[in-house]
Amino acid sequence: MTISTFDLFKIGIGPSSSHTVGPMKAAGLFLEAIDSCRLMDSIDRVKAEMYGSLGATGKGHGTPKAVLMGLEGETPETIEALSIAQRVEKIIQKEQLLLNQQKLIQFNYTKDLILNKRKSLPLHPNGMEFSAYSKEGTCLLKKTYYSVGGGFVHDEANIQTMSATPSTTGDTIPYPFSSANELLALCKHHQLSISELMMSNECNLHGKQSRCKEDIKQELLNIWHVMEQCVENGCHHSGTLPGGLNVPRRAPELYQKLSKENPKADQNTDPLSITDWVTLYALAVNEENAAGGKIVTAPTNGAAGIIPAVLHYYRHFVPHANDQGVAQFLLTAAAIGTLYKRNASISGAEVGCQGEVGSACSMAAGALCEVMGGTPEQVENAAEIGMEHNLGLTCDPIGGLVQVPCIERNAMAAIKAISACRMALMGNGSHLVSLDKVIETMRRTGEDMKKKYKETARGGLALEVLEVPVNITEC
Repeated sequence: MTISTFDLFKIGIGPSSSHTVGPMKAAGLFLEAIDSCRLMDSIDRVKAEMYGSLGATGKGHGTPKAVLMGLEGETPETIEALSIAQRVEKIIQKEQLLLNQQKLIQFNYTKDLILNKRKSLPLHPNGMEFSAYSKEGTCLLKKTYYSVGGGFVHDEANIQTMSATPSTTGDTIPYPFSSANELLALCKHHQLSISELMMSNECNLHGKQSRCKEDIKQELLNIWHVMEQCVENGCHHSGTLPGGLNVPRRAPELYQKLSKENPKADQNTDPLSITDWVTLYALAVNEENAAGGKIVTAPTNGAAGIIPAVLHYYRHFVPHANDQGVAQFLLTAAAIGTLYKRNASISGAEVGCQGEVGSACSMAAGALCEVMGGTPEQVENAAEIGMEHNLGLTCDPIGGLVQVPCIERNAMAAIKAISACRMALMGNGSHLVSLDKVIETMRRTGEDMKKKYKETARGGLALEVLEVPVNITEC
């Protein structure tokens, strides 16, 4: 199975790709299994159990609501985010769930949706089990799924045969690569940029040959427009983020301040004020994510603000930026992202925040380098710099919420990505540590990292504010 650009950039809802998008998709896979076995008429009750990181930080990451909506047949791409809280409350109060919009069944929220905070399944930290029962209590179907980061979901068989990661095969794309060295060799041999190579692969994957490039470009621009809308929403939605930490939204106030000082973002006279705009873009996205709004997983929800922030920087501050550059940016970012997905991980529960914010920073740095005129070698250098200085980054969300330090961390990584790009452009692409080596180092560092630093809210900053009363809500 080849990883597509549109696998890495998916439209969904916050606050977490692994804890919200993944479980919702897993519930949908369970519904498909029910239909394939023709069990719908026999089912009287369903039960969902979350394990590992899903159990430890599931409430703060929106897992219960995602499971409920998934069991009712909703998908991350199409669900109306503003309707979720009311629907979840209705399920809890009436103790009834409309399974796949087909059959109304009894559902006890306390007994039928269980978060196992101290238990894990063997193959991945984000494991879950779904079971269906008859009226007599007989288990009719039981399925195990793993949410492996970025909204990717595997069942028990696939995660073992695929090592939790789709692999690239030469049967499906013209330019298969499994390492940065292979990618650079292909670009050099065929005289292609990274984005051109990825465009050819995408055309083959989507089976579109007549209007291939135009169609793919339009799909990429649709992703970009969702990112733009997310920034717009984040700049105008004020108030306090849900969950009990009472974290105020800062983007609206910052937007008003910057707009007053600089009516047009591309006409700044103070060069340093550009970083304030980049910070704004990232804060806006991640505050929307924390509130459960519609965002683009890029490549995860916890790191969803970095690529949009750097893309906004490109559109507003880079001369002659255009839609073609946006498409090239996303294709290049996806090429880099597939290397992390294939050879390491983009799951905070598996390797810490280096796998989320670090990967996104690396993707953004390399992508910006290409649209700024960088060679494939300079792009690889920028991507390497972006990750090298995120190595060892822990995932330690306070209160199990995707808020502190997650929101600010995105803003800092966006600035770092721009700096990494500029550093790479100052050189010729030659450097000591390769992107392949830094990806492997990130993987090994994640393996060495203690579990308490991997999205469990039991280590790091998560322990420093225990005196703060947190009332984590599912909705």
